[in-house]
Amino acid sequence: MTSPDPHPLAAALDAGLQALNLDNLGPPQRRQLLQHLDLIARWTQVYNLTAVREPAAMLGQHLLDSLAAVPPLRRHATGRALHVLDVGSGAGLPGLSFAIACPALRVSCIDTVGKKASFIRQVAAELDLPHAEALHGRVERLPARPWDLVTARAFAALPDLVAWTRHLLAEDGCWMALKGKRPDEEIAALPDDIEVFHVEPLRVPGLDAERCLVWMRRR
Repeated sequence: MTSPDPHPLAAALDAGLQALNLDNLGPPQRRQLLQHLDLIARWTQVYNLTAVREPAAMLGQHLLDSLAAVPPLRRHATGRALHVLDVGSGAGLPGLSFAIACPALRVSCIDTVGKKASFIRQVAAELDLPHAEALHGRVERLPARPWDLVTARAFAALPDLVAWTRHLLAEDGCWMALKGKRPDEEIAALPDDIEVFHVEPLRVPGLDAERCLVWMRRR
């Protein structure tokens, strides 16, 4: 009989994963998620990765908030080894959460802040995530190498996200933007050649706030 995970937030993570229908994440993946959380908390003391300071709050507002997009992402991937670009990744959210929960994905996390890119690189090394990489720079200047899925969480308005990344999206690729309330004004401001084909409500365990995914593609 194995002893329970001694991490103080292990039970809260387990409850959150159950609520998100992510029970199939094994003990190694759960340990990786908690390690990522610990590293965010440690680095934030020096580099201000996030305004949220308490690890318990980080669990809900950052980790579970990112993981809520995993079931829809899995449905979209249908087992394919998609190449995902996470724009404005910051502390590796949601990109590293996706890399942990969906090992078949290849995930690139880009941020304009060098310390944040260094953090993502360090986490990927410590957590042994060879399918995750960190990129430092402005996404609009990134050389094209088509990604199957471009995602972003709390990064920019939808028209800006599309304008800055359309050269990076594969012809049959799509955008998956993690948003709060349904951004109807942003949707209305999208170019005519961009189609919003689904706005998917999300429920984040323990978070009393609206969340949704906005799925977009070229017409």
